[in-house]
Amino acid sequence: MTESSIKKLASTLLDAITDKDPMVQEQVCSALCSLGEVRPVETLRTCEEYLRQHDKLAHPYRAAVLRAMERVLSSRASELDKDTASTIILLASSEMTKTKDLVWDWQQAASGVLVAVGRQFISKVMEELLRKLHPGTLPHCAVLHTLASLSVANGRWRTACPRRSTGHWKAWWRPLTVSSLTAFGVVPFLPSVLSSLLPVLGMAKQDTVRVAFCSALQRFSEGALEYLANLDRAPDPTVRKDAFATDIFSAYDVLFHQWLQSREAKLRLAVVEALGPMSHLLPSERLEEQLPKLLPGILALYKKHSETFYLSKSLGQILEAAVSVGSRTLETQLDALLAALHSQICVPVESSSPLVMSNQKEVLRCFTVLACSLPDRLLAFLLPRLDTSNERTRVGTLQVVRHVINSAAAQMEDKKPFILSSMRLPLLDTNSKVKRAVVQVISAMAHHGYLEQPGGEVMIEYIVQQCALPPEQEPEKPGPSSKDPKADSVRAVSVRTLYLVSTTVDRMSHVLWPYLLQFLTPVRFTGALTPLCRSLVHLAQKRQEAGADAFLIQYDAHASLPSPYAVTARLLVVSSSPYLGDGRGVAALRLLSVLHPNIHPLLGQHWETTVPLLLGYLDEHTEETLPQEEWEEKLLMFLRDTLAIVSDNAWICQLSLELCRQLPCYDETPQEKNFLYKCIGTTLGAASSKEVVRKHLQELLETARYQEEAEREGLACCFGICAISHLEDTLAQLEDFVRSEVFRKSIGILNIFKDRSENEVEKVKSALILCYGHVAARAPQELVLAKVESDILRNICQHFNTKDPALKLCLVQSVCMVSRAICSSTQAGSFHFTRKAELVAQMMEFIRAEPPDSLRTPIRKKAMLTCTYLVSVEPALDEQARADVIRGCLHSVMALLPEPEEEDGGCQKSLYLETLHALEGLLTSLLQRNMTPQGLQIMIEHLSPWIKSPRGHERARALGLSALLLRHFLEQLRVSALVPFHNLGLLVGLFSPRCADLWPATRQEAVDCVYSLLYLQLGYEGFSRDYRDDVAERLLSLKDGLVHPDPTILFHTCHSIGQIIAKRLPPDQLISLLLTMFEALGDPEKNCSRAATVMINCLLQERGGVLQEKVPEIVSVLRSKLQEAQGEHVLPAAQHSMYLLATQHCAAVVSSLLGSPLPLDSHTSMLWRALAVEPRLAAQVLGLLLEKMSRDVPFKESRAFLLGRTPDRVATLLPLSATCALFEVLSTPAAGPAVLELYPQLFVALLLRVSCTVGVQLPRNLQAQERRGASPALAARNLEPCSSAVDTLRAVLLRSGSEDVAQRMDLEGGWELLRTSAGHEEGATRLARAMAEHAGPRLPLVLKALACTHSSAYENQRVTTTAFLAELLNSNVANDLMLLDSLLESLVARQKDTCASVRRLVLRGLANLASGCPDKVRAHGPQLLTAMIGGLDDGDSPHSPVALEAMLGLARLVHLVEAWDLRSGLLHVAIRIRPFFDSEKMEFRTASIRLFGHLNQVCHGDCEDVFLDQVVGGLAPLLLHLQDPQAAVASACRFALRMCGPNLACEDLSAAFQKHLQEGRALHFGEFLNTTCKHLMHHFPDLLGRLLTTCLFYFKSSWEDVRAAAPLFTGFLVLHAEPRQQPQVDLDQLISGEHPLHGAPPLGPADPVGTRRD
Repeated sequence: MTESSIKKLASTLLDAITDKDPMVQEQVCSALCSLGEVRPVETLRTCEEYLRQHDKLAHPYRAAVLRAMERVLSSRASELDKDTASTIILLASSEMTKTKDLVWDWQQAASGVLVAVGRQFISKVMEELLRKLHPGTLPHCAVLHTLASLSVANGRWRTACPRRSTGHWKAWWRPLTVSSLTAFGVVPFLPSVLSSLLPVLGMAKQDTVRVAFCSALQRFSEGALEYLANLDRAPDPTVRKDAFATDIFSAYDVLFHQWLQSREAKLRLAVVEALGPMSHLLPSERLEEQLPKLLPGILALYKKHSETFYLSKSLGQILEAAVSVGSRTLETQLDALLAALHSQICVPVESSSPLVMSNQKEVLRCFTVLACSLPDRLLAFLLPRLDTSNERTRVGTLQVVRHVINSAAAQMEDKKPFILSSMRLPLLDTNSKVKRAVVQVISAMAHHGYLEQPGGEVMIEYIVQQCALPPEQEPEKPGPSSKDPKADSVRAVSVRTLYLVSTTVDRMSHVLWPYLLQFLTPVRFTGALTPLCRSLVHLAQKRQEAGADAFLIQYDAHASLPSPYAVTARLLVVSSSPYLGDGRGVAALRLLSVLHPNIHPLLGQHWETTVPLLLGYLDEHTEETLPQEEWEEKLLMFLRDTLAIVSDNAWICQLSLELCRQLPCYDETPQEKNFLYKCIGTTLGAASSKEVVRKHLQELLETARYQEEAEREGLACCFGICAISHLEDTLAQLEDFVRSEVFRKSIGILNIFKDRSENEVEKVKSALILCYGHVAARAPQELVLAKVESDILRNICQHFNTKDPALKLCLVQSVCMVSRAICSSTQAGSFHFTRKAELVAQMMEFIRAEPPDSLRTPIRKKAMLTCTYLVSVEPALDEQARADVIRGCLHSVMALLPEPEEEDGGCQKSLYLETLHALEGLLTSLLQRNMTPQGLQIMIEHLSPWIKSPRGHERARALGLSALLLRHFLEQLRVSALVPFHNLGLLVGLFSPRCADLWPATRQEAVDCVYSLLYLQLGYEGFSRDYRDDVAERLLSLKDGLVHPDPTILFHTCHSIGQIIAKRLPPDQLISLLLTMFEALGDPEKNCSRAATVMINCLLQERGGVLQEKVPEIVSVLRSKLQEAQGEHVLPAAQHSMYLLATQHCAAVVSSLLGSPLPLDSHTSMLWRALAVEPRLAAQVLGLLLEKMSRDVPFKESRAFLLGRTPDRVATLLPLSATCALFEVLSTPAAGPAVLELYPQLFVALLLRVSCTVGVQLPRNLQAQERRGASPALAARNLEPCSSAVDTLRAVLLRSGSEDVAQRMDLEGGWELLRTSAGHEEGATRLARAMAEHAGPRLPLVLKALACTHSSAYENQRVTTTAFLAELLNSNVANDLMLLDSLLESLVARQKDTCASVRRLVLRGLANLASGCPDKVRAHGPQLLTAMIGGLDDGDSPHSPVALEAMLGLARLVHLVEAWDLRSGLLHVAIRIRPFFDSEKMEFRTASIRLFGHLNQVCHGDCEDVFLDQVVGGLAPLLLHLQDPQAAVASACRFALRMCGPNLACEDLSAAFQKHLQEGRALHFGEFLNTTCKHLMHHFPDLLGRLLTTCLFYFKSSWEDVRAAAPLFTGFLVLHAEPRQQPQVDLDQLISGEHPLHGAPPLGPADPVGTRRD
């Protein structure tokens, strides 16, 4: 890169330095440094220019640039030219002093640049700094800091050197590396610097400035001392200490006498730090003069400061300076010094700051200075303090003693006996910290020859004792600097010390060898065996190198040493636990190998080859993986080979004697004692003297500690091993012991047992029985069979009735070993074991006596092993005995609680695994006796309850056993003819759901079981054993998916397993597999239940096509299992099963489900809903259900018991079930597309179903269920036929997207109306209205489906459909969708229906045309009027609802038809409705009067005379009915009179009607009647007689108000009649007409006008 590009790049980086993100700033600085490494000069110049040009750049960013420059200069300063260096120096100087305030970050960065440049250009830097020092003015703090840093080449790079203990400062001030060159450049300037600074010291008032001066003076002094210590390399070797003495003393005077008195702790420490190096530059006489004040002054500060490191450091420098000048004042201050320093060394490191450790080092350095100058005074002070009982004092004193021994060896040479004797009390201290300190002191003593003095052996023994400490006895907390607390323990320190002393201190070799051998055999030193052996190996090897004479041990000269037999026995036995005590087995074997010349001369070659093999075996294992029995067997083989090589009976007998003597040493270590017994047995087996063998066996029997289980086992092993060579002698010795008084609990020849309790005797019996077992197991096979029943079992079986657990276990173990010995014999095939049945029964008794839920002893394991061996011995067991053995053993093991994971979990788990293996072996042996499918089925049947257990551990065990048995069966399968594997489906169905068990191990075993079963099927089909089926092999690859805990992966794997099963399962096994899996739906383990559902669905999907005949059975079983199963997952899976089955056999599934009892339970409902998840299937199911619903009659009539009572209508079951099923299917959102497809058929069918079930009852059995209340499992729905149909119809609307229709019906109460007989018609009307408003586009198809219903045999259906069609005409949708003609045609076709309600609804529908399509009324006027007028004449009843509907319809139509069409029938209508004016039914009165008003309204201005006569005739009734008790009638009269007024051609009368008869206006009847009569008589005087006659009729009215109005009307008429009209008044008739008003019975309202009662 060119210079310009470097500059550009650097400038760009510098522009980014002001980024607010600290990370960006750091990256910019790193980039600048990287750039500076490549092109330092250009980069530094760019930085300098940037800072100079950006003068207002904030100081944090300036500091960042300066730090980057400093980092570049630290490694590339040598590449600068003078001009660039000068520029950078000026920049840094300017930046450093730009502000007087202390901005430490900025000023420190600038100072660092100066120091970095000073490495190469010290003169230029110093000249620039000297220019900053102005006489009489305090220098800038940063200038002082820079000068100080330059003096010692910047403390950040300064390499510290160790201090020496000799007197002069030149001896311990050592040269520095590159930094020394900087110091050499600064020191010549020091006189000038000091001359500028010292005059202004007194002007420094601020503590920060004073601290800066102190720091500078400290660094100046250190630099000067460094310079003086390296004069041979200095540029000016003539410089002497005197050149600085005067100036330094002047500064000392100010610092010590003025600034040290400050209250500011920081300043005091700065002063003290400076005084240390300054003291070396003081004149000797001045230093001697100041010491009496200086030392007390420093010591006094110990009480004022908690962090005393700087005080101790400075004190050490002062003491060194004092010693270097030979000060005598030091002796006078010694007591105070020692006391202060001792108190500092006794401060515990754990309780202080990290500086305490450094402080202790400085304090020890002070002690070194004093030890070199005043050793006697120092020891006189220290050694008495070793006798104190205070832990801190004793530990601190021991630290000082150790340090003095190491650092002042020459001065302490003649003090060794004195120091050794003073350690007497510390050796007795039990405190671990004191012990650690003592061990460290002993280590120092060993290096300096102290242990060679008399009494040194005590120190060595102390070290060994500490090596033998158990780790658990050291609970102390680790120190702050200790990473591993065990590494600092007393034992760890002692072990390291012993090894180091043995291997690195040559002068200790003759002290330790062979002295350390005597610590091998004592029990109390067992914990120290490993370090002892390692040290002895090293010492022995050194002796061997020195020569054989030096190595061979002279036992006569060392009476305290153990014998070779003792050493051999000890080392061999402790090797049996090779990893204890930090691997003492390796150490012991190595020592044994090294010592072979001192043990026996013939062993060298053999041990040199054998021991490395043993050591290599240990290297291959760890404590956890080492097979203990195999290791012990290797050691015993090593012993046997050793004995064979020696082949000296005397030597062997002596070794056996030593082995027996060491038995008590291992009472606390049962495993090693057990191995020792084996060694004794091995040694006795090699002995040729039978007397010695019998004697030792007798002694072992008499002295054994029978209460200890391990010892009993060891004793038995000893006898068993001995029996290999001495069977007859061993059995004889046991027989003698059995006949002894021990078993009779009386005093006999063996009085050692006379005080033993019953329990102790049982323990003795246990040991002896074990001995017999081991003898049988280890003795030569060719000799055992002859002794089994006569000598061995005879003495064992007599103790079977015991209750002692230990004895029971021994009995089982011994019988097991005897049985194994029989089986392993080459003559076992011809041996008839007469005690077999007895022993098997006894073993089962022992097994049944064990607690079923816990595994406390190995009794059941040993008993099952025994049975395993016994099963294969003749004679064979009968079937019942076999079943008892299987059942009893399974119950004993399977019900055990899960394997423990607590403290003793390792042993318990091992016992559990061994017990399980014993059970596996027993079951395999039993299966081997019956290798047929039936035999396999029997074994699996025994395991089946455990396979289905709700407890996971029981399932895991059962599946493991099943897999094992199936594998064994498959391996041993031999098929000679093709036979069916008839129970394959049952077994696969049992195991396959376990592929999803919660326990991963169970899942794996389940796959193995299925895998084996599939191959068994292939085997029975004729395939060879080595055939590998690709489909079945896929199971193994699926096992990995079962390990994964993710349910998705797990059940996907189960599905794949189901596919494999479906492909390989024979057709005849399919239904048995499915039925078995249906049983698994109720499995308490939810995962297995889920897996069963997955596999069922997989089987149905893959193989469901062949199951048509089994559909009813499958549906029935599935329903029953759903009621039993508790899991939430079962129902969705069962739904999917039903769906899969229906996709293949839809009609069969629908028929089977329709056979479900009513009311439908929730599970059956969900099964129905499952059939709607796929549109095509849903449409198919809906079609079938519609067919089922319409196939049978909706109800049957049942005659009542009482004659004359209307017969009850009882719903038929099939349509009712189909309706309920339809509701469930329609409740599924997925059914939407199918509902849309079948919408017309569904709507019409359900509407008809609703109509024909109104008032229909449930069958009696269902009524009883309804009264009892549905069970919780039943769907919460009303089973009432009509309600269920209504709900289903509503579901159709909701599922088809017609939610607005359903909501409208909800709001208007339409659904409730549809359910009732009284409101059904209105409900249908509201449904049609809602359909027309919200679902109009669907009506054409609905009407098409409704076309055939007019001929329905059920009257209710015709009524409902007619009401629906009639209401459709009330909406314009009929016209919009071009449905008008078809609707009218359909309605007209129903006019002649036999049902009056149908005819009435037809008229309503025709009249609705006035609302729905008023513009179409005129076109159909004649047809409509004809129908209406015909309706007026319908039936013979005077109150025919058809007539009422006709009047209502005419009232709506008359305004819309052609006038000509109306005129032809007007008179007929008027005449026909006149009788209804006085009808007793309010509806008829209202309708007829309003119709009369509408007729008048239509005829305004065009009233024919014949109709006018009807108007006049109706005036009186209308006026009188204004007083009708029914407001509706009175309102109708007001309307009719207002409409009649214009037709009367009397404006006054019409105006009166309009004025008084407005709706909502109060009517004063008398006033109105008076006015009306006045106008009538004035304009129509000829009507007087006619009106009076009509009034007389109402004198007998049943309505009181009308009856009262009649005479009032009459009176007003007569009052206003003109005289010429009086002839019209028949007074006699009026008078006679008043009689009814005085008590005569009233005229019936239905009597014709003008008639009278006789």
